Formats: sequence, structure tokens, C-alpha cells
Amino acid sequence: MRCAVFVATDHGVHLAEKLAGALLGTVDIYVKKGRAASPKVQRYTRLGDAVEALFTKYDALIFCMAVGIVVRLIAPCLKSKLTDPAVVAVDEQAHYAISLLSGHVGGANRLTEDVAAALGAVPVITTATDVNHITAPDQLAAELGLKPVPKAEIQTVNGGLLAGKSVDWFINEGLGRAAFYQKALAKRGLKALLLSPDEAAARGGLRIFVTDHLLSAAPGLLHLVPRRLAAGIGCRQGVSADLIREALEKACASIGQDIEAVSLIASTVMKKEEAGLLALAKELGVEIRFYENEALQEKIDAYHLSESAFVKKTIGVGNVSEAAALCAIPGGRVALAKTKFTKVTVALVWEK
Repeated sequence: MRCAVFVATDHGVHLAEKLAGALLGTVDIYVKKGRAASPKVQRYTRLGDAVEALFTKYDALIFCMAVGIVVRLIAPCLKSKLTDPAVVAVDEQAHYAISLLSGHVGGANRLTEDVAAALGAVPVITTATDVNHITAPDQLAAELGLKPVPKAEIQTVNGGLLAGKSVDWFINEGLGRAAFYQKALAKRGLKALLLSPDEAAARGGLRIFVTDHLLSAAPGLLHLVPRRLAAGIGCRQGVSADLIREALEKACASIGQDIEAVSLIASTVMKKEEAGLLALAKELGVEIRFYENEALQEKIDAYHLSESAFVKKTIGVGNVSEAAALCAIPGGRVALAKTKFTKVTVALVWEK
């Protein structure tokens, strides 16, 4: 997850620096010009302009300031609960960390817990399913890389769960990763039956269908559709397909997925003849895309991605894996920032 932390006071800078050292993933700090802070922080002149420009560039935004200020700042930027970033507010003395936006799909509720733990604050989460200790399908969807469709049925199903109604879980038996989803749901105490689309369509009541084949819309029917996962990969010259695969398997495991979740591989055009990379793509049966330096640099600049001086000297840009993954899925949600393995770097980006 890529997080931006916005602060307006000197004490806010202190809180942001604590978060940067505690949270997983990339954490960029934005400080008002004139405030004392590390040279590594980003500077803004007008906070509203900064938020508007960066709202879609991060998976999560954390504000060390009053909730009222945050609400006014983000209101013009809101689009959809399925694509908006997570937003968390922390008061200036770090008494409370408050989940404000995209609690389930965007991961704000989980991030709020992490922020609270890092700062010694009290987490404030107000989503009905959470306060009633009910696991919401849209939260599970976010954890498993699935997209709820249609959006309106999220409320129908969650409302049914809150009312004590039973909800049936089904998985398309023809789905390539059906066994993975069935096992993942079982770990969470949910029994899902493997059915054909026709069998699932014949069922009534509140039901959730994990599938890539959408059924006709019906009241109480929520589809959870697999999202695309792009793997951005950089590697040393001559690295074997086995070593790249090992790195990719470890990367996927770190986000709770297996390598079969990868929909496409992306890299620099400098690697278009890299035998190990081409062999792995063929082995996995996925598309591989190569991007020119101009496209990679555009993502590096837009997302303030970290750069390696060595890589930049070698090929002309300082970030391959994360920039390539973001090129492959524009506006995607970073599941794993650039991570180094033996002779290989990997970044993973989910489709929103």
C-alpha cells in the first residue's frame, strides 16, 4: 500500500515520521512549506491543491489534523467506494485514529488499526458490520483481490447479515482458482459450494458468487469477480526463469496470494529479449508487456517512486518493477511496493 501523510503543524511532522517508520509499504510525508522537517519530505503550498492532485495517486491518505478539515478537503475528490483511496484522520495529539473513507474495499479500517498501534491511539471504526463483529463480503473481497459487482448489492447483503439472515457462498466450479478461493474462505470460517453458473442462478435468497461469469442481476445476488494483478519485474541480465519464479512466488505469498493470481507481467523494453522473463510468462500462460523509459519515468514522477542510482545509470530510469506494474494497470492499487529478491525486484499492483 502506498500512503501519503499530510501534516500542517510541527507536532504533525513528528507523528508522520513515526508512521513512516512503522507502516508497511511506501509512506510519503507532505508538509506545509516553512515547517521544519527532514529533507526527504514533500512540500505543499496549499493543502487543498495538494490533496486534489494526489488523491488518486495513493492507495491511502492519512491526515494529522481535525476531521472537519479532512472532510472538506476530500469531498470534491470522491468518486466511488470501489475506487476511492482509504482515508484516515489522526488528531494532533494522536489520541484517536479515525477511519473516514473506504473502510472495507480501500482497507481504511485495517489501516486505522495499524496507525493506532503505531501511535498509541484509540482506533475509531464505525462501519456497521465491524462494530457488530460481522465479516463483510466487501472486506473479504478486498483481502482476496476480488471486486464486488454490482455495488448496490453490497448494501443488500451486508444489511441481511446485520439483520441475522443467512448468506450462501458459491464459487464458479469452472473458475481457474476455484480451489484457492474455497480454501481461503474456509480459513475464515465460511463454507462455499462449487457450482456451475446455471446452478448458482437457480438458487435464491442472499447469495455471493465468486466468478468471472456474471449472472443476470437479481435481488440479493452479489458477484465477487477476480481483479487483474500485474507483476512488475526487474532483473539482472541472464537470470533464470526459475529464479524469477521463486521471487514472484515469494512476492505473491507476501500478499496472501499464489502465483496463479498474476494476470500479466510488465517490465522495461530493455528486457524484451530476456530469456528467463519470457520463459516464465509462457510457463504461466500470461501476457508480458514491455514499456519504454518515457512511460516508466512518467509513472516515477507522477507517483514519486523511489529510484535506484545504479539502475538509472544502467538503463536510464531508476525504477522498473513498480513503474512497469503501474503502467500495466493505470490507477491500480499497489499491493506490494518494489521489493528486492535475489537478482530480481518485484512489485504487485491490483486493478481497482
